[in-house]
Amino acid sequence: MLTIGGFVFLLICVFGSYLVSGGSIGPLVEALPFELWTIGGAALGTLLMANSMHDIKHLLAGFGKILKGASFRKADYVELLSLLYFLVRTASTKGNLALEAHIEKPADSPAFQKFPKILGNHHATDLICDYLRMVGMNADDPHQVEDVMGRELKKVLHEELHPSHALQSMADALPALGIVAAVLGVVKTMSHINEPPAVLGAMIGGALVGTFLGVLLAYGMAGPLASRLKSVVEEEGKYLEVIRAVLIAHLHGNAPAISVETGRKMAPTQHMPTFQELEQATQAVQV
Repeated sequence: MLTIGGFVFLLICVFGSYLVSGGSIGPLVEALPFELWTIGGAALGTLLMANSMHDIKHLLAGFGKILKGASFRKADYVELLSLLYFLVRTASTKGNLALEAHIEKPADSPAFQKFPKILGNHHATDLICDYLRMVGMNADDPHQVEDVMGRELKKVLHEELHPSHALQSMADALPALGIVAAVLGVVKTMSHINEPPAVLGAMIGGALVGTFLGVLLAYGMAGPLASRLKSVVEEEGKYLEVIRAVLIAHLHGNAPAISVETGRKMAPTQHMPTFQELEQATQAVQV
């Protein structure tokens, strides 16, 4: 909602100051549909040319993230750390073989079933199960596992950031596309050079709407949306970093409570549970 509110406030300031200072809304209203058709259509065309259908669908899903913000709150981090505590404590007390019932078919695991949001997040579930499975196969060198996990998380973040990069590329192109629309308007004006000055002035004003619209859409909408999406994706990436921190701490031989405390520190500050909140949640976990 803050994103929508900010955009509405931007429009009020831009067009409100224009009207208060004596500007006429008539030329803008008359030229806006055609200029928007030219600039918006060209921008959409460049977006389609530069991206695959998978990327376009990913970008459309990204608009939901822009409006809703990051998916994970404090309660989600408490649940994740509670599940990880259960898993690393099981491995510590009963051995890695005791984890097979949970990591081979997580959908059938009572532990995962307690946390449906984690089970529904394929990135998180796959990360937990894949690396615990590797540990069960004696791939228990914490430095090696940390390196592999780091590269995988970097790949996931790069893929999740692509919609933001695509949106930013479109934002960078919009001012130039606005100039294209303005030049077409000037060409049209020059073909009517024999018209009286009042008519030519209106036509030139309509052409300049293209430049105005391109710059406004680039720096007042597409650019801020790309930046917002980037920040949301990076915040959500901390969720997976928590998993890496806990598992690597476990491989270093730390006690389960220390391992999840290491993971707690990786949560975003505004969503990080307190030590007491996490301790209370882990004490309620049954092994």
